[in-house]
Amino acid sequence: MKRSCRNVEVFGVWISIPINYSRDIRSTSGKEMPVRVCQDDSDFQSAMAEAGAKPVVVDFSAEWCGPCKMIAPVFESLSNKYMSMVFLKVDVDKCEETAAQNGVSAMPTFIVFVNGTKVDSLRGANTNGLEAMVQKWADTQPSGDVPGQSDITCLIDKKQMECLNGDDGTPLAGFLEGENVLRSDCDEQLIIALPFTQPVKVHSIMLKGTNDKTPKVVRVFSNLPKTLDFDGASSVEAVQVLEFSEKAQNEPELQPLKYVKFQNVNNIQLFIENNHGGGDVTEIEKLRIYGTPLSGVNMNEFKRVAGKKGEVGH
Repeated sequence: MKRSCRNVEVFGVWISIPINYSRDIRSTSGKEMPVRVCQDDSDFQSAMAEAGAKPVVVDFSAEWCGPCKMIAPVFESLSNKYMSMVFLKVDVDKCEETAAQNGVSAMPTFIVFVNGTKVDSLRGANTNGLEAMVQKWADTQPSGDVPGQSDITCLIDKKQMECLNGDDGTPLAGFLEGENVLRSDCDEQLIIALPFTQPVKVHSIMLKGTNDKTPKVVRVFSNLPKTLDFDGASSVEAVQVLEFSEKAQNEPELQPLKYVKFQNVNNIQLFIENNHGGGDVTEIEKLRIYGTPLSGVNMNEFKRVAGKKGEVGH
């Protein structure tokens, strides 16, 4: 019986391998990184639409492709480093129409899109070439809210985060997704515990409240082994105390942190002590954490595994 094959490029050599070939090469980081895996052609179109004007880097790969799995940790690492860009992973066997429309005939293939238009591409498991291409298009991006920093709110561990004294009708998960405000329950105080999926440097915190319900004094803690209670939050010395002005009632206000004290952060906790109006209800409309991730994959660590050039997987 004839076996279907696909072409892959490995270290500059094109080879043909059966589609059921696979090697289990996993990311060395073991961390959750912001690569969106497209489930089908429709999902790809949705992801592209959601990207807006941001450059989109797409990894066209396949489950049976060993070189694809070899370079996957590098792609993930870049997605974590260049967080102003969108990184998508497309399985050519699940998204056949998308692969065909973009002329993908060999794996891995990486394509950069801007405003839905293909602007650059790279074929083969070339780590240096991939990093250079991503860097090239990252440099075309204008500075965001905080020049030189990324919005690392997306690196918050949604399964482990916690909010004490939050109103049940305004859950923290929905708040971070932009679905609802975050409102206190019994009184004006809130404790928001935000663990990260990997170590980060925290540069600044942006917050916007609702009128005089806007937080005023916010005590910031980092790397605590467990979530504080309200007695502890009042008595334990904070790493830094922030005071948001009346500006935060009408528009997001950015408060810089003492950067040297937030260089290797696994979690932060925010104790919102009071609000501008002195009332029993505190309400937040927007909260963003800015900084940079620490962990990543060292490109120099990805060397050719033992074997001769041109062999499958080498």
